[in-house]
Formats: sequence, structure tokens, C-alpha cells
Amino acid sequence: MKQYKPKPIDTKDIVLPTELNNLIEEMSKNVHEVWAETRISQGWTYGEERNDAEKKHPCLVPYEELSEEEKEYDRNTSIETIKLILKLGFKITRD
Repeated sequence: MKQYKPKPIDTKDIVLPTELNNLIEEMSKNVHEVWAETRISQGWTYGEERNDAEKKHPCLVPYEELSEEEKEYDRNTSIETIKLILKLGFKITRD
């Protein structure tokens, strides 16, 4: 089997305007909520340490209770998603 080599679209040239900061934070919270909902539906519960065999995970808490490091993981997902949308030529507007 060939080794998988990820090739994400390069978005380094995209600079996000500061007015998208609230969107980034709301998206990040939602990313976490979707992840947590999926885990819970798979039988996972909160545990102080991650244990795959027992389906325990320390991040099964509200977004506001996550460490900044964990929030950054979700923010990075949101930021890269928004940058890709803009790179592909779409515009983000607020009605």
C-alpha cells in the first residue's frame, strides 16, 4: 500500500479580515458540538483521561470548558475552512 501524502489546497495567501473573528469562534464552537454529539451517539462519555477501550474522552465538555489548546484545534479547522471558501472565490457576507 502506498503511503498517503496529504495535499491540502494552499491557503497561506489568504488573510482573514478581523470582522470574521466572531464567525470563527462560532464555527469553532459548532465544530466541537458536532464532534461531541457524534462521539456521544457512538457511546462515548466524559473521562478525565482518554481511554478508547472504555470510550472515555476528556474533551466531552462544553466548548467554553475546553483548554485553549483544544479550542485552538477547533479554531484551526474553522479558519482553514473559511480560508478555503475564500480561496475558491466565494464571498462571505452577512445579511
